Amino acid sequence: MAPRLALQHTYSQARNAFLQAADSAGATVQTFLHPLTGPEGEQLSIDVAELGNRNATEAVLVVSGTHGVEGYCGSALQTQWLRECSASSLANKRVVLVHGFNPFGFAWVRRVNEDNVDLNRNFINWNDALPQNAEYTSIAELIVPRENSEAEQQRTIGELLRIAGEWGMDRMQAVVSSGQYEHSTGVFYGGSGPVWSHKWMREWTAQAFTGVQHLSVIDLHTGLGPSGYGELISHVSKVDAEYQRATAMWGEVRSMVDGESVSATLTGDWLGVTEELWPHAEVTAVALEFGTVDPISVLLALRADAWLHGYGDPRSEGAVAVRNQVRAAFADDNPEWIEKCWQRFSSVMSGCEK
Repeated sequence: MAPRLALQHTYSQARNAFLQAADSAGATVQTFLHPLTGPEGEQLSIDVAELGNRNATEAVLVVSGTHGVEGYCGSALQTQWLRECSASSLANKRVVLVHGFNPFGFAWVRRVNEDNVDLNRNFINWNDALPQNAEYTSIAELIVPRENSEAEQQRTIGELLRIAGEWGMDRMQAVVSSGQYEHSTGVFYGGSGPVWSHKWMREWTAQAFTGVQHLSVIDLHTGLGPSGYGELISHVSKVDAEYQRATAMWGEVRSMVDGESVSATLTGDWLGVTEELWPHAEVTAVALEFGTVDPISVLLALRADAWLHGYGDPRSEGAVAVRNQVRAAFADDNPEWIEKCWQRFSSVMSGCEK
């Protein structure tokens, strides 16, 4: 017998399952086409499913696929929620599910988008000077070396491990993952301007939730923390009113800016501009991060992917092995893993009813 809940194998399969579940649940669906296609020429899009009372003053927004490949988990959770949701519980609430915020990365099994941009580093104020990350620059050629020989791989990995030993893993994680804006073929690259998904979010939010007074936002992620554990991460300090609302709603929430979280403090994350996107509403936003594998395995997968798309051939035979490596780092196909994620996600969604 097939497991009750499982990850889909491709973006198209995940999208179709989501749309079928949305249709069965009676959701209203909007589709926003991406200008590019997937590896098999398949259509890419952001799909938005909405249920509940359109005039409700309270709403919940759940977003999957901000980091492409992480959408395999997020999509499975959104789809299962649609299959199990009860219309009677939504009489006074709206629930909106954004599926595949970064559809290109989702389809190509990448964390980043079509521009090698980390969407969650792209929401800076582009009128200001670009944030600087000199420490990343000092190790940029070690993170993603131009040469892919075995000798160069061993040399650069060894050097990175040596530096990590000197700096400590917390500092190394912060330097590598907080965001950088100079190395377009590197990892955690924030871009040179607003990318397609960023622009879409700005345009969509101009008409979304106009009558809502209280908005809860849950952004689904994978790749950090103990396997299967879902950490709720706030982008504000513990002294902030939004953090207090989040803990009242969900219990334990960890602030990345106060150093509590598995995540380093990020530059340009989209949850950091939710109050700007919906200035009329009281917004309570969290990332829900599900752990997968160890940080070194995650970094090795990301650098293999960055090299492939920066210096290699994404359509070569070797590209399949890289995509498999990236998927293994961010999407655990063990049914027990996604079941743990589902139980945690269910409890978080229940917390939105408090």
